[in-house]
Amino acid sequence: MTFHRLPLDFYARPALEVAPDLLGKLLVHVTPEGTASGYITETEAYVGPEDKAAHSYGGRKTDRTRAMFGPPGRAYVYLIYGLHHCFNVVVAAEDQPEAVLVRSLKPKDGLELMFARRRLKQQRPGNNICRLTDGPGKLCQALGITKQQYGCDLTGEQLFITSGISVPAENISAQPRINIDYAKEWAHLPWRFVWQPD
Repeated sequence: MTFHRLPLDFYARPALEVAPDLLGKLLVHVTPEGTASGYITETEAYVGPEDKAAHSYGGRKTDRTRAMFGPPGRAYVYLIYGLHHCFNVVVAAEDQPEAVLVRSLKPKDGLELMFARRRLKQQRPGNNICRLTDGPGKLCQALGITKQQYGCDLTGEQLFITSGISVPAENISAQPRINIDYAKEWAHLPWRFVWQPD
């Protein structure tokens, strides 16, 4: 199986440019158990120290956030509620801590592996398999993404993003980010980008 990985310069741009451009791209994770992948259908942009919703707000550089301050094109993975992993793409430039959260996927390769990881029964034909990966925690579980992939080079061989499907701008909707009420006025900005494939 041949994949055409996105080049580093794709990621070396502001989060608000990268986030909509990630829609339709194929997120791939190669593991000893097999390869699983899905087309990115929802993202959220976090624009750095001035963004009250960003982990890097105020320029906070901690063990958790250090990947955000590194070079673009790396994975920033963290745990929420002590249970669920979230996968983010580090973007912009080194010491400019911006990231894009990948919120959902349309599954492509490795469906059986995804069902097993999610501990779900294989669905009957016609059922909506997107429920496998319709949340940031679900997609990480389905693709086997954990904190072991923290800082992973997304132009490498293990966890990477490929060109996927071209999504026209008119098929992308910009909506407020969710689950960030603590960010006050920053929670209402339309920095969540959604594509609903057929």
